[in-house]
Amino acid sequence: MTQAHLASAVELLQRAARDFKHVALATSLGVEDQVLAYLASVHAPQVELFTLDTGRLHPETVALIAATERFLKRRITVYMPQAGAVEHYICLNGINGFYQSITQRQQCCEVRKLDPLKRALHGKDAWLTGLRRTQSTTRAQLDAVAFDVQFNLTKISPLLEWSEAQTWDYAREHGIPTNPLHAQGFRSIGCAPCTRATAEGEDVRAGRWWWEAAEHKECGLHKAGSERLGPGIGDRGSEFLADPPSALLASKGFSSADAPNGQFHSSAP
Repeated sequence: MTQAHLASAVELLQRAARDFKHVALATSLGVEDQVLAYLASVHAPQVELFTLDTGRLHPETVALIAATERFLKRRITVYMPQAGAVEHYICLNGINGFYQSITQRQQCCEVRKLDPLKRALHGKDAWLTGLRRTQSTTRAQLDAVAFDVQFNLTKISPLLEWSEAQTWDYAREHGIPTNPLHAQGFRSIGCAPCTRATAEGEDVRAGRWWWEAAEHKECGLHKAGSERLGPGIGDRGSEFLADPPSALLASKGFSSADAPNGQFHSSAP
């Protein structure tokens, strides 16, 4: 873990908390989100933490919610799908209808994840995510600060340039609780029926919806093509910026002079 990577993440968290009145961190309880929740609790405690309980999570993931609350000494708001919507989906598609087609899987994700996320983000100005660029092909082109057109708010990913190894090193160094399924080869964890352990040489998210092609492996929360730069931190409103990430962040008091891989640290007083 380099100091520049850590400083960049902390700076983005603090600026988000300072410049947005209503900001929340969406945690899936994976190692990235566990690290980010810890950093937010230490450096930007006013940031709300929430998670989505889809009703099909592994027992280990559900148990981790309580363990994380004890570790952070704070509550994590839990959003669940509407029972009527789940019942309707199952009535039409069957209990495991998501295996039948991409459309049916996406419909399940919409009911169990996307709709609860919309409720969680209602009234928010910005949301923080634990996305990393190397997690999958669908996330390779993301920006650390972007405007999410789908949810009409600013989306900030402080760990975007962190590697998987750096993330794990930080979690272990600080004793952050993690899902025991990680030790069983589950590098990315979602709903139990849609997640398997990954084999050596596979990418991080290969175990998610493993029966689908890599370009389809998103649930709709982080839809490719739904983002564009602007407004940047502190620029809440209808103005969209066409600047590249470096220009956008530099305009907010960031500098990339000494940061590796395009990462930024603050040069503002």
